[in-house]
Order: sequence, then C-alpha cells, then structure tokens
Amino acid sequence: MIVIVDYGMGNLGSIQNMLKKVNVQALVSSDRKVVASADKLILPGVGSFDQAVTNLNKLELIPLLNEKVVADKIPLLGVCLGMQLLTARSEEGIMPGLGWIDAETVKFRFENERLRIPHMGWNTVEIRKIDDPLFKDFSDEARFYFVHSYYVRCHDPSNVLAITKYGLDFCSSVGKDNIRGVQFHPEKSHKFGMRLLKNFADLT
Repeated sequence: MIVIVDYGMGNLGSIQNMLKKVNVQALVSSDRKVVASADKLILPGVGSFDQAVTNLNKLELIPLLNEKVVADKIPLLGVCLGMQLLTARSEEGIMPGLGWIDAETVKFRFENERLRIPHMGWNTVEIRKIDDPLFKDFSDEARFYFVHSYYVRCHDPSNVLAITKYGLDFCSSVGKDNIRGVQFHPEKSHKFGMRLLKNFADLT
C-alpha cells in the first residue's frame, strides 16, 4: 500500500486523485501505525522548510521514516518541498533536513529581473538517467509544472536524475537507491505526472 504522509503541508488529495486515475490506491495518513504498514511512501510538501521539519517532529514521524526508508529501504518519493526535505539543510531555515541525499537546498538568485521568483509554470525536464525506473517510457525530455523559490544542489552528481533550466541548470529530480525526489508537481502535470506516479507505484 502506498501511504501519502500527511504532516499538514501538501497537495495530499490531488496526489491521491492522480494516483486513482492510473488505478493505484493510496492512503493519506499521519498515523504512525499506518505509515509503518506502508510498502511505499510519498512525502509531499508545500510551504516552508522549517515548518515542515517542525511538523514531522511533532508527529514523531522522522524516526519512523528513517526506519522505513533507510533501514527497510522501501521506495519513497519526495514531491516539491518533500524533495527538498531529503537534503541535509536549506537556506530557507535553520532546521536540519532528513539528509538522505548528499545535497543542500538553496534559493534562486538572479540579476536578470525578467526571471521571476518563484519559478512557476510549465517547464522542460531533461532526463539525465533515462534508464531509471521512475522515468520508464519517457523520452529524454518531458514537461512538468513547477512552483518553487528554492532548488536542490546535489554534491554527488550521480544522484541527479533530471535537470531543468531556469536561469541556470538546476536539479529537478534526484535518486539514490530506493529514494526518489521531484521538484515539480506530478499531480498538476497531466499525462506526464500520471505516467511518473504510475512508474513510482510499479517500483519494486
């Protein structure tokens, strides 16, 4: 069973509905027993980094997530802020991230005033690891919907699954072992998002 982790910050219903469209059932829950029973996890997120970490701590979910993802190695997909939480830290705050990916989250900074922050709207995702099962049946480029002011800077290039250009080439998808993350919103990305979520559901 896929469990979408509810820690008070994310498009939970939208992700669940998109999964239903590809005939995949998922539960939305913050209950530790339900999360513990999952064979796959989705960590969504919209909002600030520190508030997300605070909420996860209040729900006592971080030790459980470490057990499920790091020890048991079940597949996990971080979405938007959920991907940023996979990193060690963020310039947005002072709280530590989960640290599962050797990376940090940094703010977009542009001298060109025509590039607005947040980066919002449809953009092309260039898949760097086309053989990764998350991007099964994709061409080397796809289009997804973004809304974010911060992006993930990977210290290990092997963790970069895809990049997107917005003033610079930034990492728009990460992967390491059983862990995946996407900066874009698959639940808002129509056919591309449905395909990606179905691929995640099919991960073994």
